[in-house]
Amino acid sequence: QSMDSTLHYIHNDSDLSTNSSFSPEEERKSKVQDVVPQALLDQYLSMTDPSRAQTVDTEIAKHCAYSLPGVALTLGRQNWHCLKDTYETLASDMQWKVRRTLAFSIHELAVILGDQLTAGDLVPVFNGFLKDLDEVRIGVLKHLHDFLKLLHVDKRREYLYQLQEFLVTDNSRNWRFRAELAEQLILLLDLYSARDIYDYLRPLAFTLCADKVSSVRWISYKLVSEMVKKLYMASTPTFVVDLMNELVEKFCRCHKWSGRQTFVFICQ
Repeated sequence: QSMDSTLHYIHNDSDLSTNSSFSPEEERKSKVQDVVPQALLDQYLSMTDPSRAQTVDTEIAKHCAYSLPGVALTLGRQNWHCLKDTYETLASDMQWKVRRTLAFSIHELAVILGDQLTAGDLVPVFNGFLKDLDEVRIGVLKHLHDFLKLLHVDKRREYLYQLQEFLVTDNSRNWRFRAELAEQLILLLDLYSARDIYDYLRPLAFTLCADKVSSVRWISYKLVSEMVKKLYMASTPTFVVDLMNELVEKFCRCHKWSGRQTFVFICQ
């Protein structure tokens, strides 16, 4: 009976929302969904609304952020308007743990929402996370390929200029950050043209090959070898020739034994 009355409330409210006296903005905000009881959704949304929150538990926002992709999947992309404001509120939360939780799941949300909503609503949030604390940035870095592959080609190319920013961390001893970057660059090779790989990813790969931490260097050797394969398969042979000449000049003929050893590992 409670469910029936709730659904009755939903449909009645839906009828009201079509009233011509509503302004476009009010009409948008008055839209309700009929997937789950509206009271249940309202309760979830109220937990993240500072003006309506009934608790001072700082963990509530984190749990809401953790659940949000599941709520979005349940409601469907057609009801994203119900969650958009809440998502933006959580994305700007003062607690980095809340932002970190969203950063780790933004690629999943992009799959649920599709191309247009991702470009309009998620890309600005994604860009904000890229400039956040390392604890938040690692979330988008770990799934960088998963997110960028969902974007339009032109939009995806814009991030080529920002990849080098991942080399800079709050703590220079955070070598796992650079190791993750090398792993992601291997995956990103499939998303970009030979020219983009040579111009933007190649300098990053050479920098990572000279990293102070051996674990980062080992992943980078694989990155360079995959880069050689990718450029070899490209229609323009000059890129791979130039890359191999640079490998010989920079590592094979290096005056340090570690540089010459790097060349051998890449060849291996």
